[in-house]
Amino acid sequence: MLDGKRIAVILPAYNAERTLRQTYAEIPHDIVDDVILTDDASRDNTAAIARELGIHTLVHAKNRGYGGNQKTSYQEALARGADIVVMLHPDYQYTPRLVTAMASMIASEQYDAVLASRILGRGALAGGMPLYKYIANRGLTFTQNLLCGVKLSEFHSGYRAWSRQLLEGLPLLRLSEDFVFDNQMLAQAIFFGFRIGEISCPTKYFPEASSINFARSVTYGLGVLATSARFRLHRWGLVREPIYIDAPDMRLPHTAAQPIE
Repeated sequence: MLDGKRIAVILPAYNAERTLRQTYAEIPHDIVDDVILTDDASRDNTAAIARELGIHTLVHAKNRGYGGNQKTSYQEALARGADIVVMLHPDYQYTPRLVTAMASMIASEQYDAVLASRILGRGALAGGMPLYKYIANRGLTFTQNLLCGVKLSEFHSGYRAWSRQLLEGLPLLRLSEDFVFDNQMLAQAIFFGFRIGEISCPTKYFPEASSINFARSVTYGLGVLATSARFRLHRWGLVREPIYIDAPDMRLPHTAAQPIE
């Protein structure tokens, strides 16, 4: 707990048995009140290891995708009383040691969201990010900043912290169940006026760390550009983009998410 605010860490997991223990061990448990893992129908022992570690574990009966995993995880975190939710990938690509710093930025009530940027400092290339991914990241982020009217160093980090107010206020059920969910959610946060901060974060690329292949990367990149382009067109009133239209029934339920095996 920080400044009276309950902190939850969510771990959206798929085949994470090789890195889960190391990730969990470095979470700052002195300030984290709740750790939630949603296993997206993994083919390995991710769920069994999570339960062995004492993690509150949910399992999707069928694979829903990265976005679907996050929807379940955020819904569960809110139902369990979280005031601040930090999304941390259990593949150990991002250091769990920054959870305290990220949560503190929201607990201070200066930000509604915090992104751990691999681009600030020397984190990305020094950590082994392939050059083509670095160039694509920079190009996409530059374009997205122009279209969305912001100045972020990176739109593509998977290490993020959110306030309860933001998670309750966004129509997240309108978003994709796939990898573009991250960018759609960030675009929503920008559109609805939430305050977004960044922190420099080292990263590590190694065989056990999850990564989408080149074909999926291209699909993701096109989806990212479409998200930002439609953001601008919606702002200009030229299209009506559903993800930027709020509706109470498109927000996350306040009941516990209970996927079954």
